[in-house]
Amino acid sequence: MSIPREDLLARFDALLTPERFKDYGPNGLQVQGKASIARIVSGVTASRALVDAAIAAGADALFVHHGLFWRGQDGRVVGWMKERLQRLLAHDINLFAYHLPLDAHPELGNNAQLGQRLGWVADGHFGEQDLGFVGSADYADAGALAAQLRALLQRPVLVTGAEQPRPIRRIAWCTGGAQGYFEAAIAAGADAFVTGEISEPQTHLARETGVVFIAAGHHATERYGAPALAGHVAAQLGLEHRFIDIDNPA
Repeated sequence: MSIPREDLLARFDALLTPERFKDYGPNGLQVQGKASIARIVSGVTASRALVDAAIAAGADALFVHHGLFWRGQDGRVVGWMKERLQRLLAHDINLFAYHLPLDAHPELGNNAQLGQRLGWVADGHFGEQDLGFVGSADYADAGALAAQLRALLQRPVLVTGAEQPRPIRRIAWCTGGAQGYFEAAIAAGADAFVTGEISEPQTHLARETGVVFIAAGHHATERYGAPALAGHVAAQLGLEHRFIDIDNPA
């Protein structure tokens, strides 16, 4: 079975409502390919490796969280950009990319899917555009939380602010590069904040406030939204779907 490209775009837009977000790049169809789509490949980032894998899988469409175009970037189609675009266009593959809308979706988004796997249920939101999730937790200390994250994500995590062990009863999280949301998480009453990355200021804030900060990997924390959303839509429409994870230690 196949459907028109515009029908698939309309279904993605209806679920993710990109018009609600002020984002860092265009959401929706970033590269136009085949008019009819039967097979979708999803992944985290539209890297050359993922594009090549989508080609090998016979994809008509690629659905990602990190697309090709970002505010303020060099607009020339040279080097790595030329290589990625050339492959997409040569194989007539549509590229759909949704950034903040995919983080925010309450059931299929990156934050919701990570929380689901860890047993966290959001009862509030915080941060810019309410992207951060916060809810109740029951951990003896930061070590127990870090151990659960390591087991799920299969990678090391960086923990700071845990010098004085104490129970964690409120957990805040926002996948990817949300280290700038730490102060908002503290204000929301979190005992611990989980995101993908850490910058220099967060260590000091964690030590001074006693709120634990855990950086668990940008890619690792954002592996779940794209396949959940694309798989959901594909199942509804009778399309083929495959998630391809291109490893990234960051």
